[in-house]
Amino acid sequence: MELDQVETFLAVATFGGFHRAAEALRVTQPAVSARIKALEQSLGVPLFERGGPELVLSPAGRALRPHAEQLLRAAALARQAVHELRPLTGGALQVAAGLSICQYFLPDVLKRFQEAHPKIMVTVRSGHSKEVLELVLSGEAEIGIARALHHPELETMSLRDDPLLLIRRTVQKPKVPKRARLEEVATWPLIFYDRNSGDWMLSHGMFRRSGLVPNVVLEVEAIETAKKMVERGLGLAFLPHLAVARELRRGTLMAVEIVDAEPEQRSIDAFHSRHRPLSQTAMAFLNLVRHAAGKGAHATG
Repeated sequence: MELDQVETFLAVATFGGFHRAAEALRVTQPAVSARIKALEQSLGVPLFERGGPELVLSPAGRALRPHAEQLLRAAALARQAVHELRPLTGGALQVAAGLSICQYFLPDVLKRFQEAHPKIMVTVRSGHSKEVLELVLSGEAEIGIARALHHPELETMSLRDDPLLLIRRTVQKPKVPKRARLEEVATWPLIFYDRNSGDWMLSHGMFRRSGLVPNVVLEVEAIETAKKMVERGLGLAFLPHLAVARELRRGTLMAVEIVDAEPEQRSIDAFHSRHRPLSQTAMAFLNLVRHAAGKGAHATG
C-alpha cells in the first residue's frame, strides 16, 4: 500500500469519480485508475461499487476510509516532525484567505503576529474560496483560510462557525419583525452581493428550494457595501456573522430569525498541504490564528 494510492482512494471517495479526482490531484485519469486498481489488488477486495452515475464506497471502502485518512495524517506529522528541527528565523510567510476573512478577521491577527515576529514579512493574497484553494495546492501560499474547504491533499482545521444571517437595521421603516417566514422575507427589499461568492449561492438557493423569488432591490460587489446599504435602511441582506459581529454587539444592526428555513451554517477553516511540512513561521502564525478564532467565537457568541 503506497501513500499516493491512499491519497487517490480518498480523492475518488470525496469527489465520486475518477475524472474529478484526477482534476483535484492534477494527474491523468488513467493514473487514478491504475492506482485504485493496484490498491484493490493489494487488498484483495473492491473498494468501490461501480455501475451508477457516481462511484460509491463498497463495505471494504467504507472500512478503509478512516484508516486511510489516519495514514495521510501520520505521514504529514512525520514530515512536520523532521521539519521542526529547523530554527525559527526571519523570512517570509505567504497566506491566502477569503475576501471577508481578509477584511474582518486577519487585521487583528496580523497585528499580533507582527508584534511577536517583527522580522518576518507576511504576504496576504485574497480571493474566493476556490482561488484560495488553488493558491495553497500550487504552493503559492503556505496557509489558506476560507469557508468549509476539504480536499484530500490538504490538512484542514476548523476554526469557528460563521453563519449567514439575515441582517436589518435596528430602526427599520417600514417596521420589520424579529422573526418571519421565508415567504414573507421574499417580499422584503433585499440586497445581494458578489455573484461569484458562496454567500450568493447559499442565500439564493434557500429561496429557490422553497420555490420563491426574492425581491432583490440592489446588487453590489462587496459585503461591506451591502452592510453600508443595510445601515442606511435601503434593505436587508444575508451577511456573514464575522462581518456584522461588532454591529450586533452594539445594537446598530439586528438579525432576523427565519422560522421555517434551516440556518445557513458554515465554518471558517485553516488548511495547508499534507505534502509540504509547515515552516516554524507558519506554525507560529497558525497557532495565533487558532487562538484568535476561538477568542472571537467566544466573544461574539
